[in-house]
Parts: sequence; structure tokens; C-alpha cells
Amino acid sequence: MHVSVIGNPDESVVVTVRGTLDLDTAPVLRTTMDQVVDRPQPRIVVDLSGVEFCDSTGLSAFVVGHRRAAAAGGWVRLAAPGEWLHGLLRTVGLIPTLDVYETVADALAGTPRD
Repeated sequence: MHVSVIGNPDESVVVTVRGTLDLDTAPVLRTTMDQVVDRPQPRIVVDLSGVEFCDSTGLSAFVVGHRRAAAAGGWVRLAAPGEWLHGLLRTVGLIPTLDVYETVADALAGTPRD
């Protein structure tokens, strides 16, 4: 798995995740999320377009990041999950708890997928 972070001029952050997100790799995402959530009113978009697989530990990283960001007056938005991952998010009941967007641009603008 590969995770990268890009800051934007408006103080939002895009976290891009590529590969398999599972028990072995989720700690990398969790550490990254901890770092970007630890700012005033964090606004984080997680680009999921390159995620090939995600298990419960990956889903947990999204939920924990979402809760921490909301507690700090910010948000976490998920962008561009593939159909399989989008279906998983829906099946386990994380939609509408987590906001899901068609593209990173839509997530930054706040135009929801569902």
C-alpha cells in the first residue's frame, strides 16, 4: 500500500491511498490520518480510487479519522471508491455516516455521490 498527502492552499488535505488496505497496511493509513487530523478544523479528502481491497481495519481507520475530525470541527470525506468498495461501505452501514463523493474535486467542493 502507498499513502501520499497533498496540502491545498485552502488548508484542506488530500490523502491518496493506493493498493490493499488490510490488517498489515492499515496502520500506515491510521498514522497518516492521525497526523493530518491533528490540526485546527481538519478538512480531509481520502482519495480511494486506487484501493484494490479494504477490510474492517481499513474501514475503522476511516471511521476513527472521521470522528476525530468532526470533534475538532472539521470533516473527512471519501472520494472515488470503486464500485466494490462503495458497495462495501453501503453494506456495512457507513453510508451516510461517512460522506462519499464521486471524485476528489466533488469532495473538495462538497458535492455528494449519494
